[in-house]
Amino acid sequence: MRVETIGLATLYLGDCRDILPKLPKVGAVVTDPPYGIGKDGQKRTTGGNGGRKAYDFKGWDAERPARDIFDAIRALSDDIIIWGGNYFADVLPATGKWLVWDKGQRINQSDGELAWTSYHGALRIKVLNRVELMTDGAEHPTQKPVKLMKWCIDQVRGHGAILDPFMGSGTTGVAAIQMGREFIGIEREPEYFDIACKRIEDAQRQGDFFTGAAA
Repeated sequence: MRVETIGLATLYLGDCRDILPKLPKVGAVVTDPPYGIGKDGQKRTTGGNGGRKAYDFKGWDAERPARDIFDAIRALSDDIIIWGGNYFADVLPATGKWLVWDKGQRINQSDGELAWTSYHGALRIKVLNRVELMTDGAEHPTQKPVKLMKWCIDQVRGHGAILDPFMGSGTTGVAAIQMGREFIGIEREPEYFDIACKRIEDAQRQGDFFTGAAA
């Protein structure tokens, strides 16, 4: 296991099944696990919407996480947002407040995505065109926009560190750092872990720059 500390972020290269039991309680969990639908890679495409870049198929989306991983997540916080909640409805308790990302495009991909939350309350929708990923710099086949993850963090009630046990390319971490929140991330793919480290380091450096300028 490799551990990197970057400003407010602590990042673990390893399997969350091994790391989660060793972590203390956190302020909130905001994560986007594998859905088990084989989207761990993609072929390059072209088209009127700019197409999609190619990613190697690595196999991490061959199956969804087991129930015990969700149990371990729920043991660490009462404040939880899990993207792809419709794929995990049989292992998560029924709640009222779901989040919806309307991707702002009607193409051959899904019009939107759903996130389960641990809260009871009104459903909330964020309309955000998926071309935001071009602004962020897409580094991962299932990457979410930074603005979307900042919106998620705005929804949580818990204070303290934000945990993402399926960190991927680190978008949740970038959002947390930009919002001045501590972050704990776990990723088992070395390539994506290194990308996440760089993105979060850049976000931390940018925050330090603006803090220094304000002083």
